[in-house]
Amino acid sequence: MTIPLSILDLARIGPGETARESIAASVDLARAAEEHGYRRVWYAEHHNMPTIASSAPAVLIAHVGTFTREIRLGAGGVMLPNHTPLTIAEQYGTLDAMYPGRIDLGLGRAPGSDQNTMRALRRDAQSAEGFPNDVLELQAYLAGKSRIPGVDAVPGKGSQVPLYILGSSLFGATLAAALGLPYAFASHFAPQALEAAVAAYRREFRPSEQLDRPYVIAGVNVVAADTTAAAREQFQGTRRAFATGLFGRGQTFTDEQADQLLAQGAGAHVDQMLQYSALGTPAEVRAYLDAFVRQAGVDELIVAHHATGAARLRSVALLAEAMQPAHA
Repeated sequence: MTIPLSILDLARIGPGETARESIAASVDLARAAEEHGYRRVWYAEHHNMPTIASSAPAVLIAHVGTFTREIRLGAGGVMLPNHTPLTIAEQYGTLDAMYPGRIDLGLGRAPGSDQNTMRALRRDAQSAEGFPNDVLELQAYLAGKSRIPGVDAVPGKGSQVPLYILGSSLFGATLAAALGLPYAFASHFAPQALEAAVAAYRREFRPSEQLDRPYVIAGVNVVAADTTAAAREQFQGTRRAFATGLFGRGQTFTDEQADQLLAQGAGAHVDQMLQYSALGTPAEVRAYLDAFVRQAGVDELIVAHHATGAARLRSVALLAEAMQPAHA
């Protein structure tokens, strides 16, 4: 079995790291992904998170684009209710003008932040309710068919930057189906509704100018290493980071303290979030992902490589090699 591979770059700022170092690591990751034949790299909009450097995906994409040649780059995604559709059309129209035919625009309706940060973003608590109409307004700008007379996105008008609907529930699935857009499910951290959402999307899909048949991308966590033990050790760092991020109340934890937090109950919650995770040698990871693709019925995998530094680049290379047709 072969399937397109892409990367979700979480742009993590590790312990003792700076945002500058995280961004440099994102450049290294995108270049490795391009070298090993991945289809795209996406960056997610998060705010007020001290361990994530992707609060401005468009800026990060513009930077990474200068160091790559052909791999697709995009938002996975922009939290559209935080912005006006015209602003996003202009931003991604500008990126398309800079890197023609390489830009994707994934759209979500979550805040990507907490309640206080929503207020700082000047986001109305009810703004998510207008998400479907905002998607249509944005789509019209990019198609050169503005819904607001006399207002165009420049750059952006007529660029046809492809849109993707992101989600972790049936809402996004049915919206993507109704609009005839590709659907990307956040199963790498919100696995519960994956199969139901994919089934609903495929059942209700209506062809559009952008897409003539359903197309599903699903997120999955991967740590590929030369040994199973090494992969599990690296993934334990991810479990610690999730536990301290969710339950650490902003405190700094040693590995021992994070392990204690996991043992006290955080571990069950973290492991439920990270249910879809492929760990181990290339053969073990390949077997897991083949089964995941069959179970979930997806057309493309977008992978969060959870190792760090050189180990993450090694995971990128090992996964690409493992998923080659010769290994089928």
